[in-house]
Amino acid sequence: MNIDEFKSECEKNNLLLTETQIQQFVSYARLLKEWNEKMNLTGITEFEEVLDKHFYDSLLISFNISLQGSLCDVGAGAGFPSIPLKIAYPDLNVTILEPLKKRVVFLNAVIAELKLEKITCYSERAEDFVINHRQSFDFVTARAVANLNILSELCIPFVKMDGYFIAMKGSQGVSEDENATKAINTLGCKLYNNDNRLLSDGSMRVNLFYKKIKNTPIIYPRNFGKIKKSPL
Repeated sequence: MNIDEFKSECEKNNLLLTETQIQQFVSYARLLKEWNEKMNLTGITEFEEVLDKHFYDSLLISFNISLQGSLCDVGAGAGFPSIPLKIAYPDLNVTILEPLKKRVVFLNAVIAELKLEKITCYSERAEDFVINHRQSFDFVTARAVANLNILSELCIPFVKMDGYFIAMKGSQGVSEDENATKAINTLGCKLYNNDNRLLSDGSMRVNLFYKKIKNTPIIYPRNFGKIKKSPL
């Protein structure tokens, strides 16, 4: 996917990017490649692959739901999907959780160079950050973090009533959803939408949207060791 194709695919989904936004994406790709030479951020660094498999992939979740208010990205890694979403939707209030401090240094460098506002990074684990931020966000996202029956316990406690947990998965997403039904229900959500899309190389993306319909019981999330040892 080249830059014109990237822009065109966004337009087809009613996302009109300005030249400033396009340049922010270009700068982000450059920084990703530069920093990747000194720390492990991604195995994908070629510009056209970054556009498709990182940037466009990150934006997919915004094509069938209105992203407004606040978003928390759990385990953001090199900033996906949070930073592409922030570039595309400047009014979104974004919180990034990334436990590895060196990645937070990179993310803050990106934020500074791209002059992004209303976006903050925290080098904290979700189960610690939730203590003071329980049910605080309209949207909570996670991409390539953990299996859904584990991931849901880390993410859903952050979601406001009537807000959404968005799990970004590959082709295994449907089976993960089936295996995580008990966890999703226990934590207070229900499946709202299952959005399947193909990237330009034919790879499948399954984005699962869960709506918060009741408060998450206060006992969740448990200590991560317990979550991993005995998923819901």
